[in-house]
Amino acid sequence: MASMLEYIKIILQKVSFDRRLFEKELRKAIRMLMPDEVKRLKLWCYERFGTVHLPILNTCFVIANP
Repeated sequence: MASMLEYIKIILQKVSFDRRLFEKELRKAIRMLMPDEVKRLKLWCYERFGTVHLPILNTCFVIANP
């Protein structure tokens, strides 16, 4: 069985074409995951989407990790 983190990665890849949808799903994912999973998601997101969605990533992950 795939983990919630892996499922979220699939969702984010599928919605990455739409900035608003990507941000909505990312915020939802950050709320659902455990802190350790959020750290792993953050690293993955910056590697995968850092060039396309950098402002969204910076906003969402700063809020998640004050």
